[in-house]
Amino acid sequence: MKRISQLKQLLKGWLMNSLYTQIKHAWQLIDKYTFFGALFALIFISALLLLFPQWTTRWVNEVKVLLTDKLGVFYLSYGAISVIFVLFIAFSDMGKIKLGRAEDQKEFSTYSWSSMLFCSGIGATILYWGLIEWAYYYEGPPFELDPASTEAIKWAATYGIFHWGPIAWAIYLVPAVAISYFYHIRNQNVLKISQCLAPLIGEKLSKNYLGKSIDLLLIFGVLGGSATALGFVSPLITESLHWLFHFPNNQLIQLLVLLSITSIFSYSTSQGLQKGIKNLSHLNTYLAIGFLVFILLTGPTLFILDVGFESLGRSITHLAEMMTWNEAFARFSQQGFQKSNFPQKWTIFYWAWWLVFSPTMGLFVAKISRGRTLREVIIGALFFGSLGCASFFIILGNYGLYLQLTNQVNVIGILNHASPTEAILNILNTLPFAPIVISIFTILAVIFAATSFDTVSYILASVVQKKLKKEPMRWNRLFWAFALGLIPSVLLLLHGDLNTLQAATIISAAPLLVVMLILMVSTIRAIQYDLHFQRDYSSRTIHIQEIPDIAPWQEGKPSRAPEGSILHKENKYAKIKQTKKRYLR
Repeated sequence: MKRISQLKQLLKGWLMNSLYTQIKHAWQLIDKYTFFGALFALIFISALLLLFPQWTTRWVNEVKVLLTDKLGVFYLSYGAISVIFVLFIAFSDMGKIKLGRAEDQKEFSTYSWSSMLFCSGIGATILYWGLIEWAYYYEGPPFELDPASTEAIKWAATYGIFHWGPIAWAIYLVPAVAISYFYHIRNQNVLKISQCLAPLIGEKLSKNYLGKSIDLLLIFGVLGGSATALGFVSPLITESLHWLFHFPNNQLIQLLVLLSITSIFSYSTSQGLQKGIKNLSHLNTYLAIGFLVFILLTGPTLFILDVGFESLGRSITHLAEMMTWNEAFARFSQQGFQKSNFPQKWTIFYWAWWLVFSPTMGLFVAKISRGRTLREVIIGALFFGSLGCASFFIILGNYGLYLQLTNQVNVIGILNHASPTEAILNILNTLPFAPIVISIFTILAVIFAATSFDTVSYILASVVQKKLKKEPMRWNRLFWAFALGLIPSVLLLLHGDLNTLQAATIISAAPLLVVMLILMVSTIRAIQYDLHFQRDYSSRTIHIQEIPDIAPWQEGKPSRAPEGSILHKENKYAKIKQTKKRYLR
């Protein structure tokens, strides 16, 4: 008995020691500054909303107005610059660079890759705005048009396609290109924006508190943006359950819905990319395609296709005008110019929204794009992303617009006197087998939300780790999955206004304008340097075979290029040229 007792004590001691060692090892992998900084930001935002709701709302909205009125042109300019940047990368030699080693195969099929890309990048908000966004443009049209006029109706069917189109995906792709290159080519085993800034600001600054503060800033924006999106989805799902099963539409049900969504994406996140996010994205895509095809076939098919085709044409022919319009002459009201605040309310907000989410999306795109060239990543994201969003707005939006124009449902009246979710459900209620359709719509909203937010929690967990082997630690992923639900829960308890978080999104995007511009220059500098470091290349796909042990931005000195590389030849020719100049003198 004594020996058994001793064995038990030894076993217990060994288990405790092993557990302690595992916890210690796991804790050593955490970047304390970003982890606790992000946690503090989460608690701080929630505390402000909880303790000083009115003051917080007023202050945030005042800053938002200041930014959109004074700095709106910078947000609009960034959208245009993003498009130029990604197209330059795609159609230059840089676009031919393969992410990973020469022998690496594509980690995910094109279907899986595009499904994860779209579902993670858009989320359930596409269901919300796809059905109802046209109604806001119908009432408050752009270009000083009269509400509900014929021109206003045409633009109502067009502007959603523009706001969710190629420019949005180009904004997403700016950090995606940078992080993909540094992660797969330069073999940096971290997923952080700060590491991609090293070629311009230097290795030392990118790894000290400046770099960590930049990462923290990105986390802060993602937390606010994610909370806003969850705040849109939760009432929509609650209202749907009320229609279907007559559940009470109150705080408790909304909190239970929020908890259910959080539980689903927490489980998915814990399963990782292959088992969790990929499978959920596949299910999401199948359901979404089926839902859209059903509405297209049972609704006014010809009207939907005709208006959709015309709207696509209008969005292309007026693209430059929509990209740059900011009501520059609105200040001269005495000359007859009007101020509608349309660009501030919509275009500038959307560009800020995509900008806030772009680091997260960039990190995720980098994670799933091994084996693809940069050109494939850029063209694939622009095409599949824009096509997916346009499909939702053309089919869902034009169906709702048809009901309004034929007086079958007064969508505008319901929107003004009830709520957006009530208007959405009234639109869906006109379809055949309405209860089944609303049920599928609700399931789709839950899965869309889960797919999007398991990606966000996965990436947040990656950012706060010092190193990644394959995936961030499971406990870390689960922690951030449940943490994401904190802010929207506080808002629900306080009957909070989502406009506050929308305004906070615009504010947090302002410093990112500078960060992303630096990131563009830094990325081009790093890629051009590595290309020049290679020996001659002429194939369709460029495999970066050699990279310098010490890059110039790491020690401030130029690396010695290998014999026969382009950089070596250029240096050689430069010396010959310099010698000739001296001789001629």
